[in-house]
Amino acid sequence: MRPPLSLFLTEPGRALLDYGALLATAPAVFAAPRGDGHPVVVIPGLLADDTSTSTMRLYLRGLGYNAHGWGLGRNLGPTPATQSGMRGLLTELHDVGRVKVSLVGWSLGGIFARELARRYPRLVRQVITLGSPFRLADPRDSRANGTYERLNRIHLRPEALPSREDLGRPIPVPSTAIYSKFDGIVPWQACIDAPGPGHENVAVYGSHLGFGHNPAVLWVIADRLAQREGAWRPFRPPAWAGRLFPARVAAAA
Repeated sequence: MRPPLSLFLTEPGRALLDYGALLATAPAVFAAPRGDGHPVVVIPGLLADDTSTSTMRLYLRGLGYNAHGWGLGRNLGPTPATQSGMRGLLTELHDVGRVKVSLVGWSLGGIFARELARRYPRLVRQVITLGSPFRLADPRDSRANGTYERLNRIHLRPEALPSREDLGRPIPVPSTAIYSKFDGIVPWQACIDAPGPGHENVAVYGSHLGFGHNPAVLWVIADRLAQREGAWRPFRPPAWAGRLFPARVAAAA
């Protein structure tokens, strides 16, 4: 179940190809449905900071969203500071406009986003995860596990964190899990949700490190965020983008 070494070693180069694909398709990607201005928080992956999500947030702002980074520096895992900081940001953004906040999380950031929605469903409009292994049964199957383990000393105590079984349970708000079978960091099978009303899985072509600037990923995010609250519907790719998506865009486990 661990991603092949060949995919892991080629991650940086393939991430550059994802960026090249974005440049090539930019006119079409920026023609995505515009938003209603509601707040969106983008949470970075392990060891990443808001710089890694800058392209995505710039794109979302261009579509009319009130897009924010998480503002907590480098993601070092579930530390006391990150957990309280995310809770504070979510509450603040909700209280300012009295509207629900959409959460987009990349890898570990997606796991954080799901757990925020589980704890504070009245504050969250929807969750979109990008290569987030929330159903990872064996942490050794992730090629980021060694790094995560080295940071354990600064994390919350294990008893204060949800179990792996709990992480995989459905969340009480609409969710879209974006994944790639060419992910070289985490097993794609761990990144898909149990299908059900308001929950879907969307497959894309691309690398784990390129999720933040992959044109198919950006289109899916824009399409999902543009839905009216309470009017969720399954994703369908536009006709022009057929080659950006595998045949089955809503594949289950």
